[in-house]
Amino acid sequence: MEDFKDKNVTIMGLGLHGGGLATAKFFLAEGANITITDLRTKEILKQTIEQLKGEKINYTLGEHIDSDFTNADIVIKNPGVPKTSKYLKLAKRVESDISIFLQRVNTPIIAITGSKGKSSTVSAIYHVLKKFNPKTRLGGNITVSPLTFINDVDETTPVILELSSWQLADLNGKGCLKPKIAAVTNIMNDHQNAYNSLDEYAEDKAVIFQGVTDYAILNYNDKYRDFFKSRLNIKPLYYSNTEEPSHINGIYLDSANQGWSNIEGKRELLLDPQLTLKGEHQRENLLLAALILSLYGVDKKSIRTGLQEFKGIAHRMELFHEKNGVKYYNDSAATIPEAACAAINSFKTPIHLISGGTDKALEFSSIKNYFSKPKSIYLLAGTGTDKMMEVLNSNNIDYFGPYKSLEKLISELKPNIEPGDSVLFSPGATSFGMFNNEFDRGDQFKAIISKI
Repeated sequence: MEDFKDKNVTIMGLGLHGGGLATAKFFLAEGANITITDLRTKEILKQTIEQLKGEKINYTLGEHIDSDFTNADIVIKNPGVPKTSKYLKLAKRVESDISIFLQRVNTPIIAITGSKGKSSTVSAIYHVLKKFNPKTRLGGNITVSPLTFINDVDETTPVILELSSWQLADLNGKGCLKPKIAAVTNIMNDHQNAYNSLDEYAEDKAVIFQGVTDYAILNYNDKYRDFFKSRLNIKPLYYSNTEEPSHINGIYLDSANQGWSNIEGKRELLLDPQLTLKGEHQRENLLLAALILSLYGVDKKSIRTGLQEFKGIAHRMELFHEKNGVKYYNDSAATIPEAACAAINSFKTPIHLISGGTDKALEFSSIKNYFSKPKSIYLLAGTGTDKMMEVLNSNNIDYFGPYKSLEKLISELKPNIEPGDSVLFSPGATSFGMFNNEFDRGDQFKAIISKI
């Protein structure tokens, strides 16, 4: 086990979501000499810095300086830092919180990535698996850094990791990610402001399979299925939301919306048609979760019961408020247009859609087939909204806005809401500019609605 005592460790990017904080606490406990550098100012990072008050840490905030990198034995890179950063080239060694965790532990890993659906999938797996094995841990992209529970796991502890393309890029070629089960949910146009092409983005996603030991799972209906298959060293399993590929090894939905696994001719019913979670895209996520739980050894009754009861997670088709016959859904994690389209498509009752935000070099033409369905559309201002409006205008789809204030938008929407309606906040774009992040955006929406 590597000894970090008295090592000079530079944490590049303290961040606002806890990853940098967990890394700092880990290396403090290890006895390392810590420098934290972040382009954000002390004022912006105040809440996180307060949690490290009294600790012996050197801070460089609002800028980066060369010496923080040249003098470091190890630089811990926040996944949001571009791998092309000139400062990383100065470092002797670059790691991430995920790589440090994986180098230290020897636990059975379930690793999930994908453009959309990964958070709901890992949360559903965790919901069921923690009842099967109470020691189960969940960490990674939007949950907690695995360094927060590094001392609580052993060789028998199942660890579920949700991994973004950037986190996987940081693991490329290191040989430390060796999941027992690895899966990709899908590849959609996302983060194209940070990649030269969709293929380049998918290559980072494919890192999840580099060291997979037991099972690699692909989405049978995804356009990048064969792209990933060609990079596997083991025969893949598949999941599919259609009945057609019932010959595959994996899991599929039949015409009655039942999820059947089919492994080497053995068929088992793992997912019931009646689910608490709304949306066909969520059913697909639970289909993948059911297959992974079965492969891990959970009995089919526990799988069916646990997934039927699963209510979902915050900011993803989250039904958080009901009043006067109106239901309010927070889908703020929908940061690409395809996610907003999937959310709209899950409703059979009248909806008022709140959408729009900041662009990340995405194509918005797909919304024309879905944005005609809502009873009304209210748009938040942003560069992504500008693209949305072009599509809506060219297809004669009416909308209100754009609004520079979410509170103002809701005040003007409120008189048009009737009993039996639903209000869906599914932006289909990123949050930056008006909000800190998509979670802040969703929390602000819920706070405003709670006052209605």
